[in-house]
Amino acid sequence: MAQTGEYPSAVETYRRLLFYVREHWGPFTLALVGLIGYGGTDAAFAALMKPMLDSGFVDKDPDNIRLVALGLIGVFALRGLSGFMSNYLMEWVGWRIITRMRQQMFTKILEMPTSLFDTTPSGELISKLTFNVQRVAQAATNAVTIVVRDTFTVIFLLGWMAYLNFWMTVGALLIAPVLGLIFRYITQRFRKMSRRIQNQMGGVTHVIEEAVEANRVIKIFGGREYEVDQFSRMNERMRRFQMKMAYTKAASVPLIQFLLALVLAAVVYAASMPSVVQANSVGAFVSFFTALMMIFPPMKRLTNVNAQIQKGIAAGESVFDLLDRDGERDTGTQTIERARGDVRYEDVHFAYHPEKGAVLTDVNIEIRAGQTVALVGRSGSGKTTLANLLPRLYEVDGGRILLDGIDTGDLTLDSLRAQIAYVGQTVTLFNDTVANNIAYGRLGGATREQVEQAARDAHAADFIERLPEGYDTQVGEDGIMLSGGQRQRLAIARALLKDAPVLILDEATSALDTESERAVQAGLERLVHNRTTLVIAHRLSTIEGADRIVVMDAGRVHEQGSHADLLARDGAYANLYRMQFGNAAVDGT
Repeated sequence: MAQTGEYPSAVETYRRLLFYVREHWGPFTLALVGLIGYGGTDAAFAALMKPMLDSGFVDKDPDNIRLVALGLIGVFALRGLSGFMSNYLMEWVGWRIITRMRQQMFTKILEMPTSLFDTTPSGELISKLTFNVQRVAQAATNAVTIVVRDTFTVIFLLGWMAYLNFWMTVGALLIAPVLGLIFRYITQRFRKMSRRIQNQMGGVTHVIEEAVEANRVIKIFGGREYEVDQFSRMNERMRRFQMKMAYTKAASVPLIQFLLALVLAAVVYAASMPSVVQANSVGAFVSFFTALMMIFPPMKRLTNVNAQIQKGIAAGESVFDLLDRDGERDTGTQTIERARGDVRYEDVHFAYHPEKGAVLTDVNIEIRAGQTVALVGRSGSGKTTLANLLPRLYEVDGGRILLDGIDTGDLTLDSLRAQIAYVGQTVTLFNDTVANNIAYGRLGGATREQVEQAARDAHAADFIERLPEGYDTQVGEDGIMLSGGQRQRLAIARALLKDAPVLILDEATSALDTESERAVQAGLERLVHNRTTLVIAHRLSTIEGADRIVVMDAGRVHEQGSHADLLARDGAYANLYRMQFGNAAVDGT
């Protein structure tokens, strides 16, 4: 479900939050019982004031004083037991919810189409997974704790007050409609502010992430002041939103407390009237007054918890928006054990954003099993897009792509992607051992012998064996402990271990020095052997031996043929070759 900018109702969102609580109804119910018991202890304490004063101090009855003392011990014993039970069980339920929601969101993120990552800052996704989920759990458990406990506390206290003096209690409740109107305004403002804070938090996280990942560029190009200024603006905007939230919260609490103070003053005044004095004992009045005073703290907490609930609802809207998005469309129903490797692009059209125009138009390319076909052309000509469509990282808008004569849209994603290996210019390594980075994902069942053989074939075994712990060496975040050539050879070893019939090479050697390129090129020669290979290259020297070279221009196939044929035509390829090697290279061919 794509974002529409419209938010579900607060009730709908909160009901969905409580759905996660329902899965743990046993511990949650026990926690509620504890909360209700805790709420009753305040009323019990206020009730003990009446016999303690009337029978104990007015009537001078020591036995009743002793009973009140025992009652106090019992009340606070029950309070401690119920408080421990409810607090612990609510925390247990809360962390269960956080764990499950984070797991669902992480799984959903991995299922999302590639286009989501093109348009959504990673900081925003991280913020949803950490900051927003925490607020959701607080709304579903911590806020419920306060609402249930303090609501029952107020109910029990009001019940005791009504038992002592019904009409004075009714008079105290006349303020309720005014409080309701204030609550409604505060609720809407809290939710609005919470949405803004969450959106801003995603921006702050994104700036931090960029600064961490690009620290070398920042240092070398003197970007420190720019990044500090950018973060300062985001940070200040976050502070202003937080202060607006704090202003609303700080203003609402004393206002409500003042209204309650008016009620208290009215009760004291009413209690001074002769008719009330005659109808109530000292103990009854003190007990009533004690109960009224004890209503203030839970009422204050109920006022404050509204902000927490609204934050949770706003966070829930953000979390559920992600969970409700459609994942990758796996329309395929067919599977293939091992493809021969025949690949054909037929009249392929594609646009990332239709309003910005097509990236690929009428592309027709045929690659026979075992052939190596190179894609060349200027930046933006559609080479990488063409390669990304083969494993269905994006879906074609028109035409089709065939693997062994089967439309790739008819193959399940798992079956299709099992036939393809990939080595790119930017190698992704995980903060794990060398062995686990080679035997990654579904290759995890490979034996150590198979891993080492793949490393030898990739010309990576020599440097791996020199590492402190060999294949068990941790490579660090994104392979920071290794050089560019070493990371590239690990990527080749991973592709060799997968042993897929189709291979995509995207600028696999363009960022390497001559010595590293020589070692990596040796690994690549072993990798492309007997595989259908699609090579994306800017350095034309690396693809002269390709079976066919396809020249792309503005999303179309401009010309194709062997290296010698294309030079002889003296067309677009010859011009590109001339730009890299000079006229003599072309003329001498």
